[in-house]
Amino acid sequence: MTTAATETAGPAVRVRFLGDFELTVNGTPVRRWRAGKARGLFQYLVVHRGQMLTRDRLYESLWPGADSTAGSSLKVAAHALRRVLDAHPDRPGDSGIQLVYRDFGYVLHVTGLWSDLDRFQELVHTGLRAATAGDTALARTRLRAAIALYGGEFLRGESADWVVEQREYLRALVLRALGVLRTDAEDREDFVELIELCKRTLEIDRHHEETYRALMAAHGRRGELACVRRWYELCARRMRDELAVAPGQETQRLLRALIPAAARAAAPAPASVGGAPATVRALRPAGRQPGTPPWSVEVRAPALARPVRRARPDSRAPGLLARTADPATA
Repeated sequence: MTTAATETAGPAVRVRFLGDFELTVNGTPVRRWRAGKARGLFQYLVVHRGQMLTRDRLYESLWPGADSTAGSSLKVAAHALRRVLDAHPDRPGDSGIQLVYRDFGYVLHVTGLWSDLDRFQELVHTGLRAATAGDTALARTRLRAAIALYGGEFLRGESADWVVEQREYLRALVLRALGVLRTDAEDREDFVELIELCKRTLEIDRHHEETYRALMAAHGRRGELACVRRWYELCARRMRDELAVAPGQETQRLLRALIPAAARAAAPAPASVGGAPATVRALRPAGRQPGTPPWSVEVRAPALARPVRRARPDSRAPGLLARTADPATA
């Protein structure tokens, strides 16, 4: 992909893909497209600019299931695109955009272009390489700039397969960048930045379990155990209701380490060795044995469950026995 021009160079064409799509040519926003697929065609061509894209590939991506041999839809969109952007192949306008048909396909050339997509990827890759090399200052600068540029998911609101594929790739990149920055904030014990990074992460992926653990650990270090429990419960509820899974073992182990009592309430306690804990023994009804249901006869009438003791023959004299049995004669 062609390297994006810098913002200071004043490119004639500026495109924003992250969030709501925006195209500006020579300072003027393009708001009206002459054909329904002209905008989609331009978006696809810009992402793959400089490449020759065959008609079959364009139809597969933009008109799935349509007959590419007819070619009418693609021709209409290409014609509209040239008129909207003044992108004639032989005499490009002030924008420097050329849409060229060659060898059964199209290729887009743009002389001056700034794209938030290109700049975002450049910042993330540079920042990750700096982090790997141990240059934390450079990594922090680049990755913070990338996060600031990420205005939302790629082409928000559109659902074509090629859009979804690109969107998930960029989502993985931004989550990786946030993860490196989050680890850096934890190492520096910058609680304010850590919370903000976690907030951005959950806005992008509300099921990102590692972020919940980072929040739990941060609040645990500050002694804010109620916050620890609330973050765990939010994680567990979202995982259960939206993904039909439970939090992972690592998340549950962290909860047990920070709040043992909360962990016992959230999950069945393992069988104890050497007798039940004191708290369990204190809550157990008198006479109740481990594993006995509360409605058991053993609990309601423990005397009935005790073995009956046989009476021993009494060796006392008959007279003494008679006086003992009859108090009046005693």
